Amino acid sequence: MGIDSFWELIEECRRQAQGPDERLAWLRGALSRRSLVEIAQFQVRLDEVTHEAFTWDLWAAADRIFGGWCSDDGFCYFGLWMVGLGRDAFSRALADPDSLADVPEVQCLVGRPREMWNDDWPEWESLDYVAMEACRGLTGVDDDCSEAFYEDVEAEQGDGEGSSGPLGQRWDVRREHEAARKLPRLSVMFPLRSFA
Repeated sequence: MGIDSFWELIEECRRQAQGPDERLAWLRGALSRRSLVEIAQFQVRLDEVTHEAFTWDLWAAADRIFGGWCSDDGFCYFGLWMVGLGRDAFSRALADPDSLADVPEVQCLVGRPREMWNDDWPEWESLDYVAMEACRGLTGVDDDCSEAFYEDVEAEQGDGEGSSGPLGQRWDVRREHEAARKLPRLSVMFPLRSFA
């Protein structure tokens, strides 16, 4: 599965199902109809695109949306959620994190207290497990599937880059002058004082 096929599957998932749980169920079913190699390749592509989003500027955007602080895990889940926005929105956010202000899934959060976000919360941790779940469904093997699955993923990855820290320069989104310069629209949409 190449990168175009990966994004086509994500886009089809967006068209076919609403909400994270329905989308996961649809995606799990779609992957279960593919070969084990393709399922592992889906995970490889997912890892590749989320690695692209591992930047300090996008982390700052997540920080701003979350009210001034986003944990390590929270940022990983935010990156997975960004994949779920589709290729165009994801690519725009890579080029300009402030473009997330144009995304309806972000706009619907404006002015709402975080405790009321519920299913709209910008994270999608379970996307990271859907390929392994599809593998389990296809093989019927529960316990040993995860080890074999990740061995297949590693084999598909080959000698890729090792994990490193976020790309770019770290900066503090709570410094209003810097946030207003780097994330002008998100800074207006998510003023930090509203979450105090």
